[in-house]
Amino acid sequence: MSEKIKMLYVDDESINLQLFEVNFSENYTVLTADNGFSGLELLENDTDISVVISDMRMPKMDGLEFIKKARDKFPQKRFYLLTGFDMTDEIKEALDKGLIIKCFRKPYNKNEIERAIKEVS
Repeated sequence: MSEKIKMLYVDDESINLQLFEVNFSENYTVLTADNGFSGLELLENDTDISVVISDMRMPKMDGLEFIKKARDKFPQKRFYLLTGFDMTDEIKEALDKGLIIKCFRKPYNKNEIERAIKEVS
């Protein structure tokens, strides 16, 4: 059996972190962070993380700000955004520029996320 892909999920709501971990831990090694600063720290300390999914709306540092900082340091990782809100110009620009591979909507579709990850694995 091949080793599981290691992913990081960043969200400021603990219930979302728990649900994400429950939903994806069978097929992936899931690490979670409750803010962008913790997410950056985890990326610094664990070079095996290859997929990063972040919530958009978080206090202090929103998802795109976190992804911009993380991508500057770790350009080889694959970044995705997850939001409960409509597509904004800022998100569309991030997609167009390749900052993020895809933006998923909450409530997310587990199969859609897994398909998107497999497409670029």
